[in-house]
Amino acid sequence: MYGVIGTAMVVGMISIALIKKFNLKTFHGEPILFHPKKFNKGQILGGLIFGLGWALTGACPGPLFAQIGTGSFVVAVIIVSAIAGTWTYGYFREKLPH
Repeated sequence: MYGVIGTAMVVGMISIALIKKFNLKTFHGEPILFHPKKFNKGQILGGLIFGLGWALTGACPGPLFAQIGTGSFVVAVIIVSAIAGTWTYGYFREKLPH
């Protein structure tokens, strides 16, 4: 897993460096712009909560439905929890600092 993520990061960094160096454009001729991201300390808390859920369940959010397809029906609890967490964020989103 670390190898896949690490490789993706390296490829991404090289790609962005080449795009900036050669001022590459999209297929439609539009410039590719990179906007600076504003840091928010809530990103750390959200990442920790997300990572904790991932570690406790041992399930990547992507293939949860495939896991049900293999007969692992206990994953339904994880899916319901993920949906509940997403709904809760959506409900309180306007009240959260961004």
